[in-house]
Amino acid sequence: MTDPIVTGVDGSPASLAAAQHAAEAATRRGVPLVLVHGYLHAFGYGIPINPYDGELPGPNEDGERMLAETAAQLRTDRPGLKVDTRQVAAGGAPTLIEESRHAELVVVGSRGLGGFTGLLLGSVSSQVAGHAHCPVLVVRPPDAPVDVDGPVLVGVDGSDHAENALCVAADEAAARGVGLAVLHVWWPSSMRDSAEAVAPADAARQEAAELLTAAVATVRRRHPDLSVEERPLEGVEADAVMVEASRKASLVVVGSRGRGGFTGLLLGSVSQTLVHHAHCPVLVARPRSRP
Repeated sequence: MTDPIVTGVDGSPASLAAAQHAAEAATRRGVPLVLVHGYLHAFGYGIPINPYDGELPGPNEDGERMLAETAAQLRTDRPGLKVDTRQVAAGGAPTLIEESRHAELVVVGSRGLGGFTGLLLGSVSSQVAGHAHCPVLVVRPPDAPVDVDGPVLVGVDGSDHAENALCVAADEAAARGVGLAVLHVWWPSSMRDSAEAVAPADAARQEAAELLTAAVATVRRRHPDLSVEERPLEGVEADAVMVEASRKASLVVVGSRGRGGFTGLLLGSVSQTLVHHAHCPVLVARPRSRP
């Protein structure tokens, strides 16, 4: 069985934009698309429920109509795309996290309405990006048109989660037919921890060069013909540098940190900043985990 791409929809502009990105990804990968509508908040907010009744409301007609119309439009735009729909009696984040157990990718928008009421970026998007069992694509409303021919951007720092993000970014760039930009932000002194010795600028540059050389070698083994650009950039804050670099990218790929256990699956600070502020879609390269 081929795992589908899953996206949550509620009729809001953000969720419909996410559905379009999800349909594009499903078409590119040749997998089915599943549109999910969570019609009940995780704690029943907004719906009069007696907790002693032992029953949940059934799927509603408005949700069914919205899902059917969205699916029909996506099938029209991309003939041959297989689109399934379903309503789930749960809140947005729990629904998508559970769906991610059997998905190749989950796509989320930055804001939601209806079945995903009040789920702003920092709520559902951050929860799914931090806890999903597969990679997560976060689609934010851009402040300017996204350059679809721009490179896929990824940062490296020598960590395991960054190397995983590098491999995912290389695969995405190859699938999209665009180049890959590998970035490392260096600073000649330790601005965050005064207890550490100050590293000379030439040593910091050398470390950046070595990291980028190793990253390019990793990419070449996976995709020998992929166009790869090395970007050693000087700056105090890696997240701010990457946010600025995202203006000319078609996609930013970031890593995630897992510490074991559901509550410990957190995003690093740079990844969180990019999820909230990047100027193009952000792919959180979460490792796949299955039940």
